[in-house]
Amino acid sequence: MTGMSVALLVIVLMFVLMALRTPIAISMFLAGSVGYVMQTGWEPYANFMNSMSYARFASYDLSVIPLFILMGQFATQGGISKALFAFAAALTGGFRGGLAMAAVIASAAFGAICGSSVATAATVTGVALPEMKRHGYSGRLATGTLATAGTLGILIPPSVPLVIYAILTEQNIAKLFLAATIPGILAMLGYILVIAIYVRVAPGHAPEVDPDRPRLNLQTFIGLAPIAVVFLLVFGGIYGGFFSPTEGAAVGAASAFVAALMKREMTWAKFMSCFHATAESSAMIFLIFIGADVMNSTLALTQIQHQLVDLVASWHLAPIWVMVAIVALHIVLGTVTEELSIILLTIPIFFPVVMSLDFGMPKESLAIWFGILILMVVSFGLLVPPMGLNVYVVNGMARDVPVAESFRGVLPFLISDFVRIGLILAFPGIALWLVKFMS
Repeated sequence: MTGMSVALLVIVLMFVLMALRTPIAISMFLAGSVGYVMQTGWEPYANFMNSMSYARFASYDLSVIPLFILMGQFATQGGISKALFAFAAALTGGFRGGLAMAAVIASAAFGAICGSSVATAATVTGVALPEMKRHGYSGRLATGTLATAGTLGILIPPSVPLVIYAILTEQNIAKLFLAATIPGILAMLGYILVIAIYVRVAPGHAPEVDPDRPRLNLQTFIGLAPIAVVFLLVFGGIYGGFFSPTEGAAVGAASAFVAALMKREMTWAKFMSCFHATAESSAMIFLIFIGADVMNSTLALTQIQHQLVDLVASWHLAPIWVMVAIVALHIVLGTVTEELSIILLTIPIFFPVVMSLDFGMPKESLAIWFGILILMVVSFGLLVPPMGLNVYVVNGMARDVPVAESFRGVLPFLISDFVRIGLILAFPGIALWLVKFMS
């Protein structure tokens, strides 16, 4: 069989296993193993497996993943989201749809110390959903807003998918975090604008006037102090040159724990739950790493990356159209698999193709721009069926709302996502502007 035939067989086998509800990591591992043995035989495969796991997990850089997850867990269990939502609600309470806007702002702020979309969605929903129901928000608007706002957990740094992209492509994590900042803020502002338009175009989904809105006072500002300290310690330290992103993640986890203690909501049971959840999430991510490494090594043997580069070059397309096609493919993939698996599976294949394109910018800038685009498009899978993990998480906490209503609720926000992706595609400088100030 030719290399291309083996590659297609392996990819089809992987999707068949996924369709049979085999875990994604196992699907990639089994399909990759079959392809590897077909090309090299059993002994080379056994030698590869003997050294591959250690070579992957001996990397010091990988420790940043469980540390950022632990930081998010301390923030989740420590009651930090309550203070965030209280401040955001007081800030936007005077506007129509103010509580929905507050949920978006709280999700963005929580995402800045969390790094997980699902954790952000679940945590902010636990605080915001009862308040939105009490004030008369429809189930469609409430759950759609909260599910969509949860994606800010990965769009705004620190972002676990962005860390994985940096490791796979050997890029600077701090520069990628900086590049994600403006697109993340644009996402937040875009969602707020969608809410402002939605409550006027579709009256009845939010109260006209909210006489019981929260007020800004000294207590709401004091509640933000622990969060501000964590954020300044982590990102001020990283960009001030005091420590590396990995060390910053450790400082962030420790400071988030102290902040949780200051909120007086951290019990021994919650403390242990933080480590248990971190271990579970990290194990899941690392298992996907193993599956993806086997799959990508198999595809490397087929030389499909080089064949793709040659194929794309033979089409003589403008580089921007190649990028558009890659982005569109990732949006489609996001509907059938989750974001980490997409990044681990596709980046080793498409990154060489992107690096071969001439956009008239340095290769490092091109790699950073591509990473931000991929980060934005993989979040689609968290909002659209059949995956739609964020929607299912939020809907599971709002049992009186049909899941179809929740999916309808996210549709207006997807328009904002498409507009933002179009802007970043057309104007790479939006993502790269802050990076140029970093030496």
